[in-house]
Amino acid sequence: MATFLYRLGRFAFRRRRLVVMLWIVILAVVGIGSASVSGTTSDQFTIPGTQSQKALDLLDKEFPQASASGATARVVFEAPDGQKLTSGADRTEVESLIADLKKAPQVASVSDPYASRLISQDGTITYAQVTYRVAQADLTTEARDALHAVADKGEKAGLAVSLGGNAVNEKEGAKAAELIGLAVAAVALVITFGSLLAAGLPLLTALLGVIVAILSITIATAIWDMSSSASTLALMLGLAVAIDYALFIVSRYRSEIRAGHEPEDACGRALGTAGSAVVFAGLTVVIALAGLSVVGIRLLSDLGLAASFAVVVAVVVALTLLPAVLGFAGMRIMKGNLQTKRMRALERGEGEPMGVRWVRHVIRHPWRALLVSVAALGVLAVPALSMRLGMPDDSTAPAGSTQRVAYDTLSKGFGPGYNGPLTVVVDARDSKDPKAAAGETVTALGKLPDVASVSPAVFNTSGDVALIRAVPKGSPNSQETVDLVGEIRDTTAPAVLKATDAEVVITGTTALNIDVSDKLGDALVPYLLVVVGLAVILLLLVFRSILVPLKATLGFLLSVTATLGVLVAVFQWGWFKDVFGVDTTGPIVSVMPIFMIGVVFGLAMDYQVFLVTRMREEYVHGAEPTEAVVAGFRHGARVVTAAAIIMISVFAGFLLADAALIKSIGLGLASAVLFDAFVVRMTIVPAVMALLGRRAWALPQWLDRILPDVDVEGEKLRHVLDGPTATSGPGGEAEPGSAQDRPLEPARRGQD
Repeated sequence: MATFLYRLGRFAFRRRRLVVMLWIVILAVVGIGSASVSGTTSDQFTIPGTQSQKALDLLDKEFPQASASGATARVVFEAPDGQKLTSGADRTEVESLIADLKKAPQVASVSDPYASRLISQDGTITYAQVTYRVAQADLTTEARDALHAVADKGEKAGLAVSLGGNAVNEKEGAKAAELIGLAVAAVALVITFGSLLAAGLPLLTALLGVIVAILSITIATAIWDMSSSASTLALMLGLAVAIDYALFIVSRYRSEIRAGHEPEDACGRALGTAGSAVVFAGLTVVIALAGLSVVGIRLLSDLGLAASFAVVVAVVVALTLLPAVLGFAGMRIMKGNLQTKRMRALERGEGEPMGVRWVRHVIRHPWRALLVSVAALGVLAVPALSMRLGMPDDSTAPAGSTQRVAYDTLSKGFGPGYNGPLTVVVDARDSKDPKAAAGETVTALGKLPDVASVSPAVFNTSGDVALIRAVPKGSPNSQETVDLVGEIRDTTAPAVLKATDAEVVITGTTALNIDVSDKLGDALVPYLLVVVGLAVILLLLVFRSILVPLKATLGFLLSVTATLGVLVAVFQWGWFKDVFGVDTTGPIVSVMPIFMIGVVFGLAMDYQVFLVTRMREEYVHGAEPTEAVVAGFRHGARVVTAAAIIMISVFAGFLLADAALIKSIGLGLASAVLFDAFVVRMTIVPAVMALLGRRAWALPQWLDRILPDVDVEGEKLRHVLDGPTATSGPGGEAEPGSAQDRPLEPARRGQD
């Protein structure tokens, strides 16, 4: 791989105009394609095989007029101060608006609050439930516009009208999250390189790669109904890793230039070494993210595949466009016009950088550094023990949005349970008396203490399947509602089945969300085992060591648990919620634990590869174990620090988003990078390496013989290029017959 990347780097450097033109063409094609399509996004959560999905399928068959799988909206009306909706002009206006809703496009049915007496006790609040014939993703612009037009008409008449439900698609305003992340990244790059040109190249190539990825995902929405969060996550991760990967390659390129190599050869060497690490690091991120699709949740599949595609684009850009841009920059990239006196002294080999001084301190006190770091991460992980999982609903919508206003108004007038009623289906096709079975179910539900109200049973045309609506007292995401659903399924349903031979199942948005959370909770441990197993295998191939992969994996687990603890403390317990702009607390979004495991695994392996491969390289070349650790920090600590700061800034910028899911992802990823880069990789790793000594690199001979040599650090390439027969022509081009044109000899493997 190192040899191929070496040649690719030199090719892109020489044919830079061709490579840049190809990327411009790609950008133009995806730009035109995205502008010409009209894609849709959807945040509907469904899981085949669950009870709630089974009930939905039965409703679609027996109650097609109910459009159980269709999009829904709640139109909430509130009378002006001092007035009521029970009579007079306000009632007339509400009835007129409901008539308009019934005539709106794609509407299947609209409930009449006056016929069903769904009016608050004080007569000031009522609502109409709108059901559409199609799913949320298939709603037309005309249907959505008609819904908002009714709300606008009611507002002009003096009513307070708000909209809830999954049919509402209110676009968020543009935020400055990306600009803030880019600004901090630019500052970090300038400080790292001391050069505007060297700092600008990673930003330039990263931006182009992210734009290509996002436009491509936009085109994909015309074919697949993707989650609305997919492009945001792709932007977040794609931007962070693209800057990081370019940073590592540019840093290695400048190092090769300082070593005396010609620019073209230096570019090839940079890709053959740092580029190999970029490929491996990117591969781990892609595998971890794409693996989310095996869980069986469409939302996770959308997030994982979109983000992994953005990472693939970032890797390809770093390996092709970046070398071409380096060719245009030439030797000007070495001009440190913004370097401080200390930076110039360090480049001359005078003094020790801060990273070296830090690692020497850790090596002198390894037990102290290890225990303090593990204890700190352990304390942060404690809140994760009380983590509750749930799905986002209108209660997590941004404050002031129409969804949030509708949720709060409905809770004020009727109770929070009306925002997520339970749809109870009585399948009495095998019962001797379906009406008795339905009556038994209604009676049993009414006796439950956490049920606010139960509607009469409605039968299908055959009279053997009944539909009952039960409103819980608690909010859709409350533990009381979760317990209520469990009690109905575990106690009420078996009792009815035993007495009447009728099966009772629950569905609806609330039940679906509970089933999704349970499914994700059950998949958490298996997915974690898969990721950990993958980590051990990949790191075993890279570092040819047993203990190094185990150490890296345990560090990754520490980072993940500490990150989940932070999310629970902020979003569930409400600690520092005002600092992070969290409006309401509640369960952690169900996708977060599995998603964080996948993403943090990939990011952790980035820093592990870039930092520890240099340690292994020095050890193989004869350095003592502790000195190999110091050498690894001398060459990599500054770059890893800059990369971590860039990632943290990009992720933290998304705390400015309105959506709770995006806000939690931003805080989670920023925390994970902070913990993994600065606590695990820069403190725990050198401490453990110092304690293990030569044992850290031990590998049984039988295992060494059967493992393929992936040569991530480019040892084979350097062995050939720096050998006695390696010669170069003008401009660093290999002469015919030189080492570059001959098969590479196997590189010597490090032995104890």
